[in-house]
Amino acid sequence: MSPARVQILVVDDDADMLRLLSLRLGAAGHQVTAVASAEAALARLEVLRPQLVLSDVRLPGMNGLALFDAVQARLPGLPVILLTAHGSIPDAVDATLRGVFSYLTKPFDGQELLAAVGRALAVSATARPLPGSAGEVWREEIVSRSAVMDEVLAEARLVAPSDASVLIRGESGSGKELLARAIHRASPRAHGPFVAVNCSAIPEALLESELFGHVKGAFTGAVAHHRGLFQSAHGGSLFLDEIGDMPPALQVKLLRVLQERQVRPVGAQQSVDVDVRIVSATHRDLEAALASGDFREDLYYRLNVVTLTLPPLAERREDIALLAQHFLQRLASKYHKPLKGFAPDALGQLSTAAWPGNVRQLHNVVEQVCALCTTPLVPLALVQRALRVPTVEVLGFTEARNRFERDYLVGLLKLTDGQVADAARLAERNRTEFYRLLQKHGLTPGLFRGDAGPESQNGDLPEPPVAR
Repeated sequence: MSPARVQILVVDDDADMLRLLSLRLGAAGHQVTAVASAEAALARLEVLRPQLVLSDVRLPGMNGLALFDAVQARLPGLPVILLTAHGSIPDAVDATLRGVFSYLTKPFDGQELLAAVGRALAVSATARPLPGSAGEVWREEIVSRSAVMDEVLAEARLVAPSDASVLIRGESGSGKELLARAIHRASPRAHGPFVAVNCSAIPEALLESELFGHVKGAFTGAVAHHRGLFQSAHGGSLFLDEIGDMPPALQVKLLRVLQERQVRPVGAQQSVDVDVRIVSATHRDLEAALASGDFREDLYYRLNVVTLTLPPLAERREDIALLAQHFLQRLASKYHKPLKGFAPDALGQLSTAAWPGNVRQLHNVVEQVCALCTTPLVPLALVQRALRVPTVEVLGFTEARNRFERDYLVGLLKLTDGQVADAARLAERNRTEFYRLLQKHGLTPGLFRGDAGPESQNGDLPEPPVAR
């Protein structure tokens, strides 16, 4: 990884030391953010998401060891290097035993500093290319700039090279299959197949055959041999979506497959070896399912070796505008429309919506406005319509009264088939006054007559009768 892509947070209350560290690390091509206190470092941590923290032990207020504990609580796996004077070496050694990556004794050599930084970045779970770099191909389908998603992706990237089973939790529509595909692309199995199956979408009677296959004649309708999804995924990854909905009888058979690494097709006498990495996902509370007996405990622990939890879209609002623009560009091409983006108030409406359906709902909303939009910028009204947001129009008193009068008069003319005398009588007004009201609102009685008489051909109202 190019050093220029690495962000390092440096913490020291000595301005000269802070300047020296910044210069040396910057000269090595690193991006450096320098702060003078642990409290300032924690504030930056939420936005910056560095790949390494380099901190002095002795700091005003919260010291370096307390900062390390706080960093680990927020970002487990983020390496921390402590700088210490001779008098605090025992504290530094103790910190190393607690998980601090390394410590350097002041004064230290510049090459020693860079060597320690290089070692920390080499093993860091968060030392990954920034979005847009060549190393990000594995996660290119996941559009995000939020810190919470960065952490999930960092963990996914770390677990991908292993064969450990991964359980992805998250609400419906939050992107669990996209994350499963990203893990597959980042793994040594990337050149093998990725096979996805929704366990809740296939009838129980067919699910066993779909997963494990069947031989010809195994049951009525089995007119040929059928390779199951496990065999289709051989050498690659099998994604079991909505695993929490798998029927209990199939849970037993799936457990046996995971233990023996073999499948026996329905009706077959011999088992077949399979080499498959399992990634599963659910929006259900599996712990509650365990307690109720709806999900097997032994299968749960087979699947839940590593857990990744996707946040709902409402917890990553900084991604909403980014996702909306991304979807709009793709869909505008699909619908052959020259759309440039969203109007500012439309984008604001998207960013503050509730999104119970998460990213899937956002995609559907963008597709709807894309299909209906006739202007270069998507207006607020279309977004509100797609979100089914009730629009509240606040009128001034005079405008509201005029609108009521006009609607009232239109209703009377429709009811009386444009007969002014009848309409005036229902309104309890004389004809002269009623004609004046019609003129005020530009209403022509003839337009409401079924016979389309002379008045319907002329936009002018006849003179009101003269009172004698």
